[in-house]
Amino acid sequence: MTLSTVFTEMLGVRYPIALAPMGGSAGGALAAAVSRGGGFGILGGAYGDPEWLAREVPIVASTEGPWGVGFLTWGIDLAAVELALSYGPSAVMLSFGDPSPYVEHVRRAGALLILQVTDLEEAKRAVDLGADVIVAQGTESGGHGAVRGRSTLPFVPAVVDLVAPVPVLAAGGIADGRGVAAALVLGAAGALIGTRFQATTEALVDPSITKAILEGRGEDTERSTVLDIARGSSWPSKYPARTLGHPYLDRWRGREAELAADPQALQDYQDDVARGAIPSQPVWAGEAVDLITDLPSAQDLVTAMAAQAEDALTRAGRR
Repeated sequence: MTLSTVFTEMLGVRYPIALAPMGGSAGGALAAAVSRGGGFGILGGAYGDPEWLAREVPIVASTEGPWGVGFLTWGIDLAAVELALSYGPSAVMLSFGDPSPYVEHVRRAGALLILQVTDLEEAKRAVDLGADVIVAQGTESGGHGAVRGRSTLPFVPAVVDLVAPVPVLAAGGIADGRGVAAALVLGAAGALIGTRFQATTEALVDPSITKAILEGRGEDTERSTVLDIARGSSWPSKYPARTLGHPYLDRWRGREAELAADPQALQDYQDDVARGAIPSQPVWAGEAVDLITDLPSAQDLVTAMAAQAEDALTRAGRR
């Protein structure tokens, strides 16, 4: 069984399935399991915490398969990128912000450059910067995304057409092999998948988050800046986050400025977390959360998704 694309050939992986570098939850064990399964595991380097990287990078670096590391571009510095590069990743993925200060450092290290984009202007910029792979993120994705983003279905082919021949990975609302097959039909060279991999045995998530994902529904998700404001996160406001429902969303929806200006409300959030009244972290989840009903190994999940994608493409007359 083979799902060969430009992406699989470029990275030397068996399947066109990549792990989204979810900050915190995409640790070394999860990235390694995805790579062992034949996909491309990308470590969630987030803000580039050196202690976290020193603990998690060696875990994935010890695998035989290709692997990568991803960062939140607006929240890192060069030291974080250089630390990750010192371990020899096959690729570095940069998301949300200006990647230009890091491009040449990635290239000199011999790693491929993966840039995530949320609109066509960012896609043009990614081509100009010489991205080896471009991730087109639709608004169905869990976690943060562009406030004026577009849905995956129309956005991906628009990016594919604009940036050709640079390979594109589709992201947002993909949680099984049918979604992977759809991405390939849209012209993408693969899929970048997040929420589905949070519900695996290797993910670095609290059991309460796993339970919420397994029980969650797409209509329960919402894009908002409320939870970033409440928890004192420095995420730029132009990147709201899709999460499952939360008491503070209900309490402060549409009153974001008021929340930001209310020190007592911000303290109340911390107090509620401390006493266990609300989760310590928002439950980042995409619209495809309905499709997540079990807790497999990520390695087994990759092969199962690949088999389902192959079957879907065969049924559609694409193989």
